Amino acid sequence: MKSEALLLVENVRDPALKLNLLREYLQAFILRSLHESNAFDCLSFVGGTALRFLHGLPRFSEDLDFSLEQQQGYKIGLWLEKVKRDLSFAGFQVEVPPVNDRKTVQVAWVRTAELLQEAGLAALPQQKLSIKLEIDTRPPVGAALETTLVNRQFLAAPPGSVSVNRGLMFALRHHDLPSLLAGKIHAMSTREYLKGRDWYDLVWFRTLQTPRLEPNYVLLKNALQQTGANWSAEHWKEQVREKLDALDLKALRSDVAPFLERQADAELLTKESIQKFL
Repeated sequence: MKSEALLLVENVRDPALKLNLLREYLQAFILRSLHESNAFDCLSFVGGTALRFLHGLPRFSEDLDFSLEQQQGYKIGLWLEKVKRDLSFAGFQVEVPPVNDRKTVQVAWVRTAELLQEAGLAALPQQKLSIKLEIDTRPPVGAALETTLVNRQFLAAPPGSVSVNRGLMFALRHHDLPSLLAGKIHAMSTREYLKGRDWYDLVWFRTLQTPRLEPNYVLLKNALQQTGANWSAEHWKEQVREKLDALDLKALRSDVAPFLERQADAELLTKESIQKFL
């Protein structure tokens, strides 16, 4: 409900945190609606938001990313119609433009008006909070899949704010951790622009367990072949080191800081600390 989203942030003073919490509430709402449409019979949840919801990654994320696992039953238009109905019924002013289903990576937008103004983040009611959904309809093969039950309680709010839980529970089919790591390595190695979240996530992955988590090499190899990369999956560390040498670390930290639960943690991203976890 929109009233619950606003209650969640009413005592939050930091505008960046307030925006992140509102966005995450909408993300959970959309995921639950997709679950109720049986969308995860066809889709798997991937990317940074999957790490956040499924594994407690201590940073917020912007987009919802999915991989199409089977074409049969894929009905993105119908699913989005339900998302719009559900959000409207919950009190949100929402628009969902049509999806161009001719593209390999299909992009959908869920936009809510009035919410930012009511939360004190915008001057005008027509300013929108947008959630982007991306579906890769021709993903590389080789991912290992799991299904996890998620009960999103929104406990990331700081002391003094209200924790809200109104039963946002849903099941998500998703890539397992090695497959998610493979996807992250492929994305950061082929991305043409700096994204500090890539590097934060990589360090987070490599601190999860001992011995250190390794990527799904089958998936990484297939992803590299699909995009015409000129290096092999087994040499991913060397590729990352080359990119690290050319990084603007100040820009990297500035990029990721607004999304961290503790913005000061961005200062931990030094060249030495990143190299240590490769």
